[in-house]
Amino acid sequence: MPVRGGPPAGAGRWSLLPEPEPDPTVRAYATAEVLLDRYGIVTRGSVVAEDVPGGFAGVYRVLAAAEESGRVRRGYFVESLGASQFSTTGAVDRLRAGVRPLGAATDRATPAMVLAATDPANPYGAALPWPQRAADRGPHGAEPPSGSDGAKDSATTTVGATKRGHQPARKAGALVVLVDGELVLYVERGGKTLLSWTEDDQPLQSAADALALAVREGALGRLTVEKADGDTVLGSAHPLAAALARAGFHATPRGLRLRR
Repeated sequence: MPVRGGPPAGAGRWSLLPEPEPDPTVRAYATAEVLLDRYGIVTRGSVVAEDVPGGFAGVYRVLAAAEESGRVRRGYFVESLGASQFSTTGAVDRLRAGVRPLGAATDRATPAMVLAATDPANPYGAALPWPQRAADRGPHGAEPPSGSDGAKDSATTTVGATKRGHQPARKAGALVVLVDGELVLYVERGGKTLLSWTEDDQPLQSAADALALAVREGALGRLTVEKADGDTVLGSAHPLAAALARAGFHATPRGLRLRR
């Protein structure tokens, strides 16, 4: 009996992929369009975070040409990120619509957003550096050295007399919780360790409620928080522990837990 050629593992549906585009200009243009669609505002940091071949210089030439033809805008849209920022007209209009007058009060009903740390909607660690946490500052408020995205490994290091534990990074499985665009919580992969950037009750509670809602809606599995900012949450007076308890987390021998 004749036997059909090919290994059994090769069974299934197959299709021929298109040939790679040989023109580097066309590839750079396609990359620029993807970045504009993904980030809204393309900055040097967002391009570096994507590890684009040719770096920002290659994408810059395409975006500058698109600006001259009126297809994109260049401007100083985000403070401190330099003047080489590019965006579409629609994204700029949406950005302006969300700007509040200087000194205006924040809407206390502003919902929090739970995002994957690697999500393009999370600007921290890419377009923006990770904000400095007060607990990470050395003696006299000195800032310890950090990597290109402000991230360190989970191993504890010592800076002066100050110990540093988990540090934020754009890695798979980690989460961030933003309140009104500000980074409030970082959830380490697995959910056992949380980092916070404020002790103010209102944003902390909004972030804890959003985290609890993500668990109840099934976006996250069971979540058991064991440490907050390096300290055990059980019996802790940390404001984040109180916010988690009000959000529905209950004490277990291992930590504060919430199930769907």
